[in-house]
Amino acid sequence: MLDRKFILENVDLIKTNCARRGVEVDLGQLVSLEEQRRQKQAETEELNRRANEASKAIGKATGDQEKEACKDEGRELRRQKDALQGEVQQLEESIYQIQSTIPNLSHPEAPVGTDEEANLELQKGATPIRTLDFQPLDHVQLGEQLDLFDFDAGGKVAGHGFYYLKNDAVLLELALQHFALNFLIKKNFVPMITPDLARTEILQGVGFIPRGPETQIYSVAQSDLNLIATAEITLGGMYADVVLQADELPIRMCGISHCYRTEAGAAGRASRGLYRVHQFTKVEMFALTLPSDSEATLEELRGLECDIFDALGIPFRVVDTATGDLGGPAYRKYDLEAWMPGRGEGGTFGEVTSTSNCTDYQARRLKIRYKEKGKKGTHYVHTLNGTAVAISRALIAILENYQQADGSVIVPDVLRPLMGKDLITPNTSV
Repeated sequence: MLDRKFILENVDLIKTNCARRGVEVDLGQLVSLEEQRRQKQAETEELNRRANEASKAIGKATGDQEKEACKDEGRELRRQKDALQGEVQQLEESIYQIQSTIPNLSHPEAPVGTDEEANLELQKGATPIRTLDFQPLDHVQLGEQLDLFDFDAGGKVAGHGFYYLKNDAVLLELALQHFALNFLIKKNFVPMITPDLARTEILQGVGFIPRGPETQIYSVAQSDLNLIATAEITLGGMYADVVLQADELPIRMCGISHCYRTEAGAAGRASRGLYRVHQFTKVEMFALTLPSDSEATLEELRGLECDIFDALGIPFRVVDTATGDLGGPAYRKYDLEAWMPGRGEGGTFGEVTSTSNCTDYQARRLKIRYKEKGKKGTHYVHTLNGTAVAISRALIAILENYQQADGSVIVPDVLRPLMGKDLITPNTSV
């Protein structure tokens, strides 16, 4: 979250930023509550001072009656102080509730707009969009012909939005995981397999809303556990309440996890099949950096995502995400959108990865700090995240871009050694 002092000293800036992000926050209420808190805190401190004086007066009292009067005065003053301290705590909690809903600041160069329509295209990938001399199929149709998915069985067992991968789809998923992991290890990322569950306080610290009507999170009944939506949650949660040494930074991790999202309200042809599902596997990049290094690290993560999809031979574009589509923790976010010939009418770009600089927004909530040698005090680290490969959407991009007129699908060169084959054909089985 943003620093409270910064919010109070920059109310107009915060109002403008919230408006650009499409977030409604009652900043006037926050200012009013903070004024009340400061006043009551001052009164509490004054009562405490007077109570201490009453305690000291007991030793100077000349008779039992005077001593008892001092004791009675001290007890009453402490009762009043404790009652006021309770009010201060209630005000503190109310302020925190508002403060925690205020989004991060937005990068000055982030395009201003309410949704993805305002996103700004920054670059195209190295692979051009392929001109097809046949009518392309979408990944659902290809999956039916090649016996790669079972959406009906997934719906029967777990409900709409769940699915089974079969045959070469399984090999393709594992190959993508292996490829992304090997790629990132060579770039000095520490490989991790994270828990699929996290406590509510960790999700809140990372910036997710784990409970309530607006949540996209699956919660476990009668516990404070939740299924994670991304390994960003568990990788960030590892360092909650940790003070690092400055020379330990940056810390770079890549985490494999299942991801669970309710995806409430998503529908339509563009979201069918694997594009918007309730469970998928993802290889996630996560970094903790010094504040001075976070903008350069964001550009590096963006470059790594581009390198991965260039290596896979997938046409894509990168967009600078508009303020209204950033999400609370992100200061700046880039989306990588792959070309999907079977999506929509005549093909369209669909988001497959994103990378964000969250500055100290998450670190402040999670209390992740660093200390410089020989200097007093601590500072908040900056956190960044980036999707290396979200497997379900990468499967769509590969199947649709590498499909052939006869219904087969060519395996990308970099995945062939990992899959043990060059071509996915209708009669292939494991």
